[in-house]
Amino acid sequence: MSLADVARVGAELLDELETVIVGKRPVLERVLWAVLSDGHVLIEDVPGLAKTLLAKSFAAGLGLAFRRVQFTPDLLPADITGTYVYDRNAGAFVLRRGPVFTNLLLADEINRAPPKTQSALLEAMQERQATLEGETQPIDPPFVVLATQNPIEHEGTYPLPEAQVDRFILRIDVGYPTREQEIEILRRRRERRTDEMHVRAVTTPDRVRALQAAVEDVHVDASVEAYMVDLVAATRAHSQVEIGASPRGSLALLKLSRARAAVAGRDFVTPDDVKAVAGPALAHRLLLKPDPWIRGVRTPAVVADVLGHVAVPKVP
Repeated sequence: MSLADVARVGAELLDELETVIVGKRPVLERVLWAVLSDGHVLIEDVPGLAKTLLAKSFAAGLGLAFRRVQFTPDLLPADITGTYVYDRNAGAFVLRRGPVFTNLLLADEINRAPPKTQSALLEAMQERQATLEGETQPIDPPFVVLATQNPIEHEGTYPLPEAQVDRFILRIDVGYPTREQEIEILRRRRERRTDEMHVRAVTTPDRVRALQAAVEDVHVDASVEAYMVDLVAATRAHSQVEIGASPRGSLALLKLSRARAAVAGRDFVTPDDVKAVAGPALAHRLLLKPDPWIRGVRTPAVVADVLGHVAVPKVP
């Protein structure tokens, strides 16, 4: 697969997804960047904004196996990873794999599960493997986790550990549709005469892996690479930030900006690519000091401030 294939398949996929998801192409593009970067996505938004539909549609469009787990306070690690069960016919314990052994996993309301269960998912996200009864089982690529959480409901939830939040290559929100977009949603529902929506597969798991490999060919100039590092360093020195982004944030900028360039049909990264991915790639990695948080300052505003102050390189 070449970089031209990345742009072609990416455009075809986005066009297909827009047949079921109205007016959210920028959101779809960000998820596509994450998939091409072999990363995971955290979606924070209120219920009813098509977060589950987005995950199912991406799985269908990419031709990936899809599993959904509804996270609840009584969810156990074995409910995600699986366990060994006794087979009477075989007279032995056999492995029953859990939903984590898939290509695209939707972790719905991830912050409702207890920390022990979240740690089991963390291993799968970071190591692409799961440990069952002391045995390590690899998860076949591609493997992407799309996790959702409700930012306005906190009763009965367990805040995600910072180490787990940091494993998501980006955090996004979907947002409400405009009046015209919502009218279009209703029109399409009337014409379908059913709640069911279908997305045509435009690729396969093997081709997704090939597309991910092709993104590695995107060139990054030394000045642009230094710009990524300077942005991350600026988050650590910001007066309103307690803990800035780690080197994992720099790596996220590198991967996502490459993916954005490839989808746009370019074989090189520009500073504009870095700026476009900086918000969703860095904001969730920052911890603010108590006083700014109380005054209503939020991390996306800090990233925007950093982008406004760090010098942009001139790329020939």
